Amino acid sequence: MEKIFIQNRRGLKIAVAVDKPESPVGLAFVMPGLAGFKEKTTTATQRRSFFDSHYISVSFDPTNSLGESGGDFADATTTNYYEDLEDVISWAAKQKWYQEPFVLCGHSLGGLCVALYAEKYPERVKALAPLATTISGNMLWAGKDQAELAEWKKNGFRVYVSGAKPGVVKNFKWSFMKDVLQYDILKEVKKLTMPVLLISGEFDKSEKLASQQLLFDRLPTAQKELHIIPGAPHTWREEKHLQASYDIISQWLKKIK
Repeated sequence: MEKIFIQNRRGLKIAVAVDKPESPVGLAFVMPGLAGFKEKTTTATQRRSFFDSHYISVSFDPTNSLGESGGDFADATTTNYYEDLEDVISWAAKQKWYQEPFVLCGHSLGGLCVALYAEKYPERVKALAPLATTISGNMLWAGKDQAELAEWKKNGFRVYVSGAKPGVVKNFKWSFMKDVLQYDILKEVKKLTMPVLLISGEFDKSEKLASQQLLFDRLPTAQKELHIIPGAPHTWREEKHLQASYDIISQWLKKIK
């Protein structure tokens, strides 16, 4: 793995990891979700599935997250995560190993960002894998406990306890919820004509299976798959759930070569 620090449009550093197999067959960008980072088990497993399938795998820690990039998680927004994705791809476009079209993969909020990118630049995207994806700000809002949302709005922040980094506790600003409301994959879903892979945990409480099924049904492409990992929550940490996601992605990549 090669690790590089680049600068985003806001002047903050982004930690980028590039995994280069011998004789690569393609290029993939792998994006973590909210508060995620490239070494998080869910993202690391996705990176490994692409690398083992002989794809150059580019992953990064979004700014305002819990990885090595700049910013403060309290200030995280969908806008800043999406802009970081664009900035990483723009940086990659200047590298010798860059190629189009490429594959995009993201988990949760990362799934929303890669889907939005594919809708904006469909000609650049060979295939798309928004996993356990956030579909829209409105659906995210509707899925939250309304009393909790009211308290969050009143206080201006809520306390966030990281599951991936024990002991990390952050005040998470209400500005995140205001920002995410402007985003919705379904508005331009007709542009997602490339192969699309969806994976959801059976017991995902954040992005419920019904919402994943809704997205699947709206996708115009004939090359679409929706896989359910039995017993899995939103974030996959158990080895059996990680292995299931690895196997699904690996098999999917064989079909889209």
